[in-house]
Amino acid sequence: MSIDRQARILHTIRSAIADRGEAPTIREIARTVALSSPATVHHHLRDMERQGVICRSGQGRSLRYLPRR
Repeated sequence: MSIDRQARILHTIRSAIADRGEAPTIREIARTVALSSPATVHHHLRDMERQGVICRSGQGRSLRYLPRR
């Protein structure tokens, strides 16, 4: 799993929440980090969720990043 790519995804999520008050869509994440497939974004997000970096609940823009303690 690409740590650099996951860091870019996390940056994209944090930036969107800070700028717009809501998480980006899967397609917005894919476009921002130059991934051609939304399925690849889902794969990274599942891995990041398992690691405790983000939290997802439901559908759509339900992403939250979890600050490191």
